[in-house]
Amino acid sequence: MPPLKLLFMSTPVGPLGSGLGGGVELTLLNMAQGLLERGHQIQAVAPDGSELAAAISIQQVAGALQVPAQFQERHTPIAMPPNPVLGKMWELARQVQLDYDVIVNFAFDWLPFYLTPFFETPIAHWISMGSLNDALDQIAGQVAANFPQAIGVYTRTQAATFPFAEACYLLGSGLDLSLYDFCQQPGSALCWLGRIAPEKALEDAVAAVDQLGIPLKIMGQIQDQAYWQQIQAKFPTAPIEYLGFLGTAEMQSVLRQCRGLLVTSRWVEAFGNVLIEALACGVPVIAYARGGPVEIVRHGQTGWLVEPDSVPDLVKGIQKLDQIDRRTCRQQAEQEYSLAALGDRAEQWLHQVKGE
Repeated sequence: MPPLKLLFMSTPVGPLGSGLGGGVELTLLNMAQGLLERGHQIQAVAPDGSELAAAISIQQVAGALQVPAQFQERHTPIAMPPNPVLGKMWELARQVQLDYDVIVNFAFDWLPFYLTPFFETPIAHWISMGSLNDALDQIAGQVAANFPQAIGVYTRTQAATFPFAEACYLLGSGLDLSLYDFCQQPGSALCWLGRIAPEKALEDAVAAVDQLGIPLKIMGQIQDQAYWQQIQAKFPTAPIEYLGFLGTAEMQSVLRQCRGLLVTSRWVEAFGNVLIEALACGVPVIAYARGGPVEIVRHGQTGWLVEPDSVPDLVKGIQKLDQIDRRTCRQQAEQEYSLAALGDRAEQWLHQVKGE
């Protein structure tokens, strides 16, 4: 297939590298790397202050950040702040669109879907979350109906939350596995990794380690300071340590030394990049049997899927961690989540969006 010139439109909820965009930041980076290895050309457009650990040029745009969709109610009207970075990013895309074969949208927001039929260059939409807003579902459904293959998602579980599930293109995810070191002999601590916000239910992981007296290392961006303070107040003696939002090298150096990763989301996770980062280090995963983790964790082989929202079941899973062979975890990551595998899927998708 001929190489493509691609314009990557980043999430408008925060600069790349800040952690505010959650897993979509890592997905954008890894998809870009997988496509670059195949000879495709990529230009990224992202909010001011963005950084990418890859040889990709970033056109930075200043403006007010967008409120993340997961912080709004299902019936919240569509709105943008004054001087919106989202609007300015897409005005730039409109001006330069004819220089590219495909525009790849990573923003889960109404505006890019609405603009799709007005652009001459085809737009591929990467949706990083499940259904959250009725207006978003409606406009994305119109795109799905009128532009076949234009919407890519991580998993079948994620796609099933939308009324246009059958039109979604399944892409999965992938990692640069060379950045994650395997560890056969971990320490005693567990790990929790992700955005610190109510829908991620960090308090369940803290409650579990509080019962067991096992240390928990916490890494990720604090999106809701009040929520974090509530957890500390509720579990004043819990053996927890917050290490902040760390880059991949530093993060994986901590993660690989942990006995297991706890995944406690209350909502339907579209995928869960932190799960495959753990597997790449040989770290078993204990996750609520909800959303994307159900399609990642091999129950009893690379971790345990437990009853959603059940701290007692989380505790039981922790107590069975030693039954998991850490080498099997690394092998799953190598077999299913390499950059090469992601690059293959993304390349096929984008050529279909282009109509080839």
